Amino acid sequence: MTTVNLLDFDLEGLAAFCERLGEKRFRATQLFRWIHQRSESDFTRMTDLAKSLREKLATTAHVQALPVLTQNESADGTIKWLFDVGDGNAVEAVFIPEDDRGTLCVSSQAGCAVGCRFCSTGHQGFSRNLSTGEIVAQLWFAEHFLRKHLKRDERVISNVVMMGMGEPLQNYSALVPALRTMLDDNAYGLSRRRVTVSTSGVVPMIDRLGADCPVALAVSLHAPNDALRDDLVPLNRKYPIAELLDACNRYLAHAPRDFITFEYCMLDGVNDTPEHARQLIDLVKRHAGQGVSCKFNLIPFNPFPASGLLRSPQPRVQAFAKVLSDAGVITTVRKTRGDDIDAACGQLAGDVKDRTRAAERMAQRRAAADSTLHPVVMHPARKKAATFDSQER
Repeated sequence: MTTVNLLDFDLEGLAAFCERLGEKRFRATQLFRWIHQRSESDFTRMTDLAKSLREKLATTAHVQALPVLTQNESADGTIKWLFDVGDGNAVEAVFIPEDDRGTLCVSSQAGCAVGCRFCSTGHQGFSRNLSTGEIVAQLWFAEHFLRKHLKRDERVISNVVMMGMGEPLQNYSALVPALRTMLDDNAYGLSRRRVTVSTSGVVPMIDRLGADCPVALAVSLHAPNDALRDDLVPLNRKYPIAELLDACNRYLAHAPRDFITFEYCMLDGVNDTPEHARQLIDLVKRHAGQGVSCKFNLIPFNPFPASGLLRSPQPRVQAFAKVLSDAGVITTVRKTRGDDIDAACGQLAGDVKDRTRAAERMAQRRAAADSTLHPVVMHPARKKAATFDSQER
């Protein structure tokens, strides 16, 4: 007999399931707390549930975690898990500890269909969407593993960022119930300000998220003009920058924070000149005559062979940040964490082949940029470094 995975339900969905079993809503709340607050998967141990309900659950439902294929822990406390999602597919989640918060980066898809040039996950292609249960299972496992691992009774994970493998807004129907479970006080009780959805710019779904479940929003911008962004983020050809910024302003009417985070991966000789920074300032201050309330998060790139890209030198990153900051734009440079376990944003994949000749094209672009700038010393591709933004969104 086929049974349902209760991790697939937010509280409303679980209440509807319980009603189908002839049970009242308060039983769903009790069950929800057992599963998410106490990490219980054995119905016989849910002692305040009626025996009749436990017997029904035994034949109709289960609580199914994802099998852990590997676990790696960095010297700085960062932990990366590789989860098996079946049919040869695997996804990764990463925990990043800080003094005042614990952040979990969660995947929404096996692979990614967007194909951003600087993202090795995109280069491996798209396999399938994760279910709500598979998204929630990453948090379910990590939270309760960490309580035991760190010998803590209180909540360990205070922030969740949907910045793992995949484009969350292209898996919208599974994403929203997962977000609602994360936010629910009967489950993880996370603040809307501390749950962040990162998107490459799926404009219609940004609008839907604002109406259905507004949380903090991070937009992968990475370029100040359409010509460059078309090349780096192919989705831009469908939803160009002006449309994306319009959607950001509409979202701000519902958002729990009064700004959008723009993520900007710093690529040597591609998007990292002072002129690029000035174009960004013009965008966010003058778009549609009102600008966009935002902050920038500059991300050190983690090179992989198929990309044809290199990381911007640190002095250039700092100079870029200064141009933005001097113009009154809040700007941070993402911290580098977990270098020794390859847990980087955009790097959640194995070695990939250069099927798009991106390496050749980006080398040509870099050479053209170098011919118009002051000469810089070329540096070898550096060791992969893990970078996650664990700051509160």
